[in-house]
Amino acid sequence: MINLDKIRAIDIHTHAEEPCGCHSDDGYDDLQAAMAKYFGSKIVQPTIAQTAAHFRAQNVAAVIFPVDAERETGYRRFSNDEVLAQVAEHSDVLIPFASIDPWKGKMAVREARRLITEHGVKGFKFHPTMQGFYPNDRMAYPFYEVLAEHGAIGLFHTGQTGVGSGMPGGNGMRLKFSNPMYLDDVAVDFPDMKIIMAHPSFPWQEEALSVAQHKPNVYIDLSGWSPKYFPPILVRYCNSILRKKVLFGSDWPMITPERWLADFEGIDIKDELRPDIIKWNAARLLGLI
Repeated sequence: MINLDKIRAIDIHTHAEEPCGCHSDDGYDDLQAAMAKYFGSKIVQPTIAQTAAHFRAQNVAAVIFPVDAERETGYRRFSNDEVLAQVAEHSDVLIPFASIDPWKGKMAVREARRLITEHGVKGFKFHPTMQGFYPNDRMAYPFYEVLAEHGAIGLFHTGQTGVGSGMPGGNGMRLKFSNPMYLDDVAVDFPDMKIIMAHPSFPWQEEALSVAQHKPNVYIDLSGWSPKYFPPILVRYCNSILRKKVLFGSDWPMITPERWLADFEGIDIKDELRPDIIKWNAARLLGLI
């Protein structure tokens, strides 16, 4: 269990890489190399145990998840069951989310319900650009119904992505799917489903802020960017009307939590709001308090 009195922060956005420790390159190495170049980071594909050790050393808890996009990308997915089994061994620092491509239809619905009821999964990661769907596509609605029924969170990638950046044709990934305005429909149709819009949503930052301000069930995570690059309007909203709805996220392994937190110290956020943004907003949303 996460001891909130001991940790300094909760990272709402980290990726599970190589969960079984059995690497099989199906083109994923090229994708990771391009992403590392985009982020200016090393090519890193840590195991879950290595991720847990890193976050434990930093005294930071983390939500962790794989991304199932094998239908659209051709990259094999990491088994949710493998990921969850290993995350359970590090429950002092890791919080389990899962990922299922919504195009899997009834299979996705059955798997989601099983993972929630049998493994206590708290949320699911969606990546519209990698999975090739608009979030308000009705084909995904039976999946969302399961999340709403069980109080699980939907974490959606929004905005431009470093995934595929610089590769021919962007590696076939279409940015249009990740406009945050499509989540406005989802928030209307599933008012009891908690939604996190991941990342500063370039080039649709104002759309994301508008949806999060207007819909009580919508939040924003601040992962994928160093805080020193946050647009001024995002900082302004963090300091005011969205102060209880913005969440620290790193996007590990491409950005480390210590780098993000260090850069966060250098931006103009009110001191009294910093604990909520890096820890307590997420704790409340995850039901830890």
